[in-house]
Formats: sequence, C-alpha cells, structure tokens
Amino acid sequence: MKRKLFVSALIGLVIISCQKKEEGQVEQKEQKAPTSQISTTAETGKNEKSGQVNQTSDIGIGPIKKVEISDKINQEMAKKGEGIFKMKCSMCHKLDEKYVGPPLKGVTLAMKPEWIMNMILNPVEMTQKDPVAKALYETYLTQMTPQNLSEEEARAVLEYLRSVDNQSK
Repeated sequence: MKRKLFVSALIGLVIISCQKKEEGQVEQKEQKAPTSQISTTAETGKNEKSGQVNQTSDIGIGPIKKVEISDKINQEMAKKGEGIFKMKCSMCHKLDEKYVGPPLKGVTLAMKPEWIMNMILNPVEMTQKDPVAKALYETYLTQMTPQNLSEEEARAVLEYLRSVDNQSK
C-alpha cells in the first residue's frame, strides 16, 4: 500500500511539475497500463506496449544521457549493486518505507534509468534544477548527500533496484 501511494504521489508530482499548457492546448488524460506490463525504452521513454510517452520520460540533469538496459536482470551486477546500496544508501533509504529519504521500491517502474543514475551521481544539481527532485526535496526536507559513486557503481545500484522491482511484479 505504501509503495502504491509513493509511486502515485511521485507520478502526480511529475505530472503537476511538468505540465505547461500553452493557449489552445487541449488537456489529455493519461491512460495507465498495469505496472507489470510497463516497459520503457531508455532513449524515448515510450511504453513499448501502448506507444504512449510516459510522464516520467525526463532523464534528469547530469552526466548520464543514455543507459542501455536489458529486459533480463544482470544478476552479477545486481549483487554488486546490493552491496553498494547496503554500504552507501541504506543509511537514508529503505526499500519499503519512508526513512530519511523516500522508499526506493518501485522507483525503476516510475522513473527512467537515466534519471535514477543522474540522481545518484549528481544529487545537488538535480535537487536545484530537476522538478521531480525539487519536489522530493520539499517533501523530505533533506538534501541527498553525494556518495561519490562511479558511473559503474551507480549502474550496479540501478540494476539492484531493477531486480527488487522485478521480484515485486
């Protein structure tokens, strides 16, 4: 229940913060596919089943412009990412509950891989300039501390989070 509430709130924040209507623009209702069927391509943010562009297609601000991911979880990378998560991230993040930072279970279903990696690698600038990161900062009132991870380590953490979300489908 908490996960659904978090994901719903996150999607709501993205929709609200990304809506910029020009005069004469017609509002479109978002059609939501079941979570287990959502699969996005890293470069377009399009749902491969419906062809719709996800509201969370922004890649954030930072060094990551494109992430190549497979439908299959790389177990070796995920195991490495789990170790990094436990050592560097679990002080502030839990998977299923609000702690210092937001719960991270479901984040790979709601956000693009590039956004997640940019948030890991560049949290200060993301919090200053990215609308979703700003909203998270306003909610949790805490700046994510830079952990000085390499891109390879951030990718491993992403793979771990993907494996967690893959198990919960």
